[in-house]
Amino acid sequence: MTATTSENGLRTRLHRMARGSVISAIVLGLAGAGAGSAFAATDAESEGSSIDLLVSAGVRGTVAPGTATTASITVQNDSRSELSSGRVTVELNRTPLTDGAAVTTWLDEADATGGFEQLGSDTTAPVDAEGSVTSSLFLPPEVLGDLAPGVYPLRATLSGAQTDAQDDARSVTSTTVLVVTAAASPPVAVMVPITATPVDGALLTADELSALTAPDGGLTAVVEGVRGTSAILAIDPAIPAAIRVLGSSAPQSAREWLRVLDALPNERFALQFGDADATTQAQAGLPGLLQPTTLAPFLNPSGFTEPADETPTPTATPAPTPASVPSESTAPSESTAPSESTAPSDGTAPTPAPSDEPTPQPTDGAALPDDAELTAIEGATPGILWPRSDVSAADLDVFSTYVSDGAVTVLSSSAVEGAVGAHAGVDGRSVLVTSAAASDALSRAAGEDDTPARQQWLAEASAHISLSGQSDPATPLLIGLDRDETRTAEALREAVASVDSLGFGLSEVLAVPATPATLSTDPDQARATALQRMLDSEVVLGDFSTILDDSQLLLSPKRIQIMRATAVGLTEKGFDDAVSDVNVATTETLNAVDIPPASTIQLLSANADLPFSVRNDLPWPVNIQLSVKPSDPRLDVQSVTPWTIQPGTTTRVKVPVSARVGSGEVTLTLSLSSPTGVPISQPESVRVSVRAEWEAIGLGVFGGLIVLLIGLGIIRTVRRRRREAENENEQETTSDSDAVEEMNE
Repeated sequence: MTATTSENGLRTRLHRMARGSVISAIVLGLAGAGAGSAFAATDAESEGSSIDLLVSAGVRGTVAPGTATTASITVQNDSRSELSSGRVTVELNRTPLTDGAAVTTWLDEADATGGFEQLGSDTTAPVDAEGSVTSSLFLPPEVLGDLAPGVYPLRATLSGAQTDAQDDARSVTSTTVLVVTAAASPPVAVMVPITATPVDGALLTADELSALTAPDGGLTAVVEGVRGTSAILAIDPAIPAAIRVLGSSAPQSAREWLRVLDALPNERFALQFGDADATTQAQAGLPGLLQPTTLAPFLNPSGFTEPADETPTPTATPAPTPASVPSESTAPSESTAPSESTAPSDGTAPTPAPSDEPTPQPTDGAALPDDAELTAIEGATPGILWPRSDVSAADLDVFSTYVSDGAVTVLSSSAVEGAVGAHAGVDGRSVLVTSAAASDALSRAAGEDDTPARQQWLAEASAHISLSGQSDPATPLLIGLDRDETRTAEALREAVASVDSLGFGLSEVLAVPATPATLSTDPDQARATALQRMLDSEVVLGDFSTILDDSQLLLSPKRIQIMRATAVGLTEKGFDDAVSDVNVATTETLNAVDIPPASTIQLLSANADLPFSVRNDLPWPVNIQLSVKPSDPRLDVQSVTPWTIQPGTTTRVKVPVSARVGSGEVTLTLSLSSPTGVPISQPESVRVSVRAEWEAIGLGVFGGLIVLLIGLGIIRTVRRRRREAENENEQETTSDSDAVEEMNE
């Protein structure tokens, strides 16, 4: 039976496949962090052809003893030409793989002891360019025979198929495993982290929340993916905080998502805010877990002036144990580094230390939620930390100081020597141990969109779980999925449901007696050193922020950005990039307020107001003091001028000056400081050319000109009047002469 699926651009992320005597395909692979790898193609296939083969058998790689099953074989043609039909053969090695290392060797290197026998074969249909074909091969009970419970190597080989770019047919081989299940299997619990990273590194915006909680959003996918399972939820409290700070103005989809999350019956615990890594903080020598300074700057007061909708603001969950009662620890002060923060008693949803800035209140007097209400995780089990696993025994001791009554730390089995169950004890410290191999395979399955590829990852996860239960089926197994914010609901649901033991959750794992264990890790101090440097720069920002009316407008987002830079889910490159972003943002902030360079100023009067430009690229008004110091006493300058610079503007600050001498060159040194005297930016020098006598000379010349003009006007007026008088006299004389002549006649 053959089914053809037309899928354009299908490129599965495969880690192991295409092994045979001749491999002419570019094989896409999954490396440790999910990056693709490829074998070199032949010259004939330099145009980019790729043939992928995937095989799985049974239900997610498992089959009950003595039953029939079906093998599913998918041929994917990622080339730009059609792939001809071929012959696919499925083979089984009846020598079981004995441990996880043997499983890894088989899947990575196609190396296994024992021989293979053919289970069946089928003819594949031609595959269109960038398409796929799936063949189903029925395997009756007698074909599998009397296989005992265990994990068996299974492989499929495609031969006789070629593309137009190939001169002859090549063969491609894919490897997987077939798990014959035992009557008894270990109970399995799955932990699913729920995280979401904003673009700006602080809190999710309304637009981001709308996208994430839309029907196709990432947060919607994780809630739908765990619905109906016993998955243990590990929730970043920054997500509900981002929704609650908006109040009634939060997107309706986000408020509905939070309502659904709270209503899920799944057991849960809180990650540290922003999924910050407790291991990095302990190795950096911090006395308490980092926490946001305050969430007050993010509150939207207008969202709390309307009547409350059907979504009430959650309150802190009553603690099932005294561990939820906040412990007394040192809060940061102005004289201490910001890293000295209050550690909450449960160690997972830190309560921010009180700041000097009061929580803003809306104009109508409605009360705003405090930080504890904003970050509350409904029904969360307190006292659980899920940090990076490169911890030492000393780090576990520090964790116990972060959390009253001791912390329960989640670690990978790669950090623990020997085989232990889901609950272990390291030097008296409680540790939940996740199976590294099973967690890795299931994480890849949960993040795989392509169904055939997902089945191979699920088969691998089933193999590791089966091998774990062979020694003691009653020992529980704990699986922790990787931090992944791009999973689909379908992939996550299938991955969790394939191994999840319904009704077996966090409480049951904690109730299992702890097995003594020893750590095997070698901690790396690189992240701790980077965190210390970021916190040192935060101190500088704290001084700089005194130019603001509310310093928390700057410090609160910066603290969250620093915490997110240490997030557990970051790869080494991701961590380096996040630290670089923090450092770049810090530098840009410190350089956002300064005095632009100015040209020489001509002072032509004895008294004047000199304008000096001050730039403010911050999104808030800043209060500065402009200090001016002349290089020569011939110029008397107002030493300090306070001014408020509006956001995103360059403002001219006018400083009164007086010239004591007639002329000369004076250099003014300009510097900025906050109202508390903290220097801001670098000083600038401005040359002033003093020409105060020019004012007197100019006034004299101008006065002389005025006198001259007035004199000329007077002269002209006198002369004009004289001429007018003479004309009048002449006219009178003429008139008199005419009168005499007339009388004489």
